[in-house]
Order: sequence, then structure tokens, then C-alpha cells
Amino acid sequence: MWWNRYWRRFLEDMEKDFEDLERMVDEFSSTAKGEGETKGPYVYGFGITIGPDGKPIIRRFGNVKPPVIEEAGYREPFVDVVVDNKANEVKVIAEIPGVDKDKIEVETMKKLIRIKAENGDRKYRTQVDLPVEVDPKSAHAKYNNGILEISLKPKSPIKEGGMKIKVE
Repeated sequence: MWWNRYWRRFLEDMEKDFEDLERMVDEFSSTAKGEGETKGPYVYGFGITIGPDGKPIIRRFGNVKPPVIEEAGYREPFVDVVVDNKANEVKVIAEIPGVDKDKIEVETMKKLIRIKAENGDRKYRTQVDLPVEVDPKSAHAKYNNGILEISLKPKSPIKEGGMKIKVE
């Protein structure tokens, strides 16, 4: 009989400890997210490309981790930068579904592009570093089926660098 009371008490204490732990985790996660709580859908991903210097460039997107521009309610879209040596062109491709093209703002500088789009509860914002200096006046943007494509001309011709490696 004393054994049953002992185990019942032990299990009640254990349950209380788990409830306290769960409460602490919830409090920690809500304060770690900054202002307010992130509401679903939860999206996170990344893209890896090789820069002109041969080093990998990792770009993340989503609403789980805080984006570079920390503002409540905004999601960082998936963005890819493609350098076309033959066409002497830099393309920035951003996935921003569910917005009207007149709600998209694109700001171009020599080595940076800022994208902002809002349409109701869909809000996107990002800042993209460009691998080469571009002519902001040459920028041309198209938006179709949730994909924004920005084409830019570099200030100086893009030089192909590197050395060929034999694959074994």
C-alpha cells in the first residue's frame, strides 16, 4: 500500500515537472521569436550557389528564422542570383506567390537589391547582395505566376575565371 502511494506521488511530481518544462519552453520560444509569435504555415529553406570567386553562397528563406530585415509579419522569399557570362547579365529570381504585380516594390543599387511585396496577409521582404556591381538604370523586372525576375547589366563585363579541373 505504501508502495502505491509512493509511485502515485512520484508520477504526479513527474507530470508537474513536465508541465513546468513545457511552459518554460513555450515562454522561451515566444520571447526568442521577438515581437509576437510566428503563425503558420511555417516555411524554411535555403539555396546554395557558387559565387564568381568560387566560394559557396548560402541564402535562406522562410518565416521560421528571423530574416535579415526583422519586421513582424514579413517572410523572406526564396531568391536566387544567376550570373550569365555569355549574355553579360545578372538575373535575380524571387519566389513571391500570391501578390499583385502593382504591390511589388523593387529598389536597385550598385551591389544591392531590395524587394518588398504586400497583398493582404502575404508580406515579403528581402535584401539581396549582388556578386558584381551593376548599372541600376539597366534594371528590368517581370512578374509571372508568383516569380519575379529582375535583369541587370553589370557595370563592367563579367570575366570568367578559374581553372579547368580534370574529373576522375
